Amino acid sequence: MEQPIHADQLPGGSSSREFEGKAYGAGLTLILVNVETGHGPNLHRHPYEEIFVVHAGTGRFFVDESEVQARAGDIVIAPAGTAHRFINSGSDRLQLTAIHHNANFVTEWLEPLTPDQRYWSSERR
Repeated sequence: MEQPIHADQLPGGSSSREFEGKAYGAGLTLILVNVETGHGPNLHRHPYEEIFVVHAGTGRFFVDESEVQARAGDIVIAPAGTAHRFINSGSDRLQLTAIHHNANFVTEWLEPLTPDQRYWSSERR
């Protein structure tokens, strides 16, 4: 790679940007998340683990039957096959990196997406 990839070059919008590894010859996929209070994806799962690195704000993470509050500097792990979601539970924007341990997105949505959640759906299935 000759030049870095700037987040603005990635698909998405103001709430999330997606780096799909297979498009760049990489084995991992990332979502750069920046959501307002009360926002986050609906319940879903992947056949691989997903790791969340919180950079700013506070979020409530639900992984199967567990519920944890995480803030800047915290890491939350959703093991492969577990139903999970998060929501910005603070007053500031929640900024995190969601690391998908796969070269492309494979997502099974367990709750339907509302029209204002379209930014989570992308081309992922």
